[in-house]
Amino acid sequence: MKQPESNLKNMVLSLGGISLVAALLLSWVNGVTEEPIKEAEFKSQTAAMEMVMPEHDNNPFDERFTTTVKGAEVTIYPAINDGKLTGAAVETSADGFAGKITVVYGFEADGTIKDYSVLQHSETPGLGSKMQEWFRDGQGSRSIIGRNPGNENMTVSKDGGKVDAITAATISSRAFLKTLNNAFKAYMEYSSNQKGAEK
Repeated sequence: MKQPESNLKNMVLSLGGISLVAALLLSWVNGVTEEPIKEAEFKSQTAAMEMVMPEHDNNPFDERFTTTVKGAEVTIYPAINDGKLTGAAVETSADGFAGKITVVYGFEADGTIKDYSVLQHSETPGLGSKMQEWFRDGQGSRSIIGRNPGNENMTVSKDGGKVDAITAATISSRAFLKTLNNAFKAYMEYSSNQKGAEK
């Protein structure tokens, strides 16, 4: 009668030992891979910033500024050249159809959109995922490049705006344009404060 109980204890001890070893191995693997993953993400983010940012001779990462617009966190990476603000890269997020969308927009000094890069999304492949290229496509009123949200309504045409939504992905398009408008608002406030400080 006591033999099965002893076997059960041994089995529990063995399983406990295996679980402990597995947990230690997972912790070690996480520790080994965490830094390289963070470094790769930083390099990817830096490349995206440089792609969208106007000419600059400063280090925008060192001078970044974080604020909140309509409950969303917005980070501004100012582009300064020869002591003057030439624009900025502005990063922010919004909830899309399938999860968070994070976009970085490049603005010229006056708020004109220079370029953008989608840093993160979980949108439907072939639909919402098209945002990386759709909003720079010159067909119809898709492209936001060279436009200024201060001069026109940068929302989807279904909502009375001037931008064509991605076909069958209106929710994703609304989220993308929401991040754009929040980024623009944050940049213009930042720019105005910088001009005020110069006087």
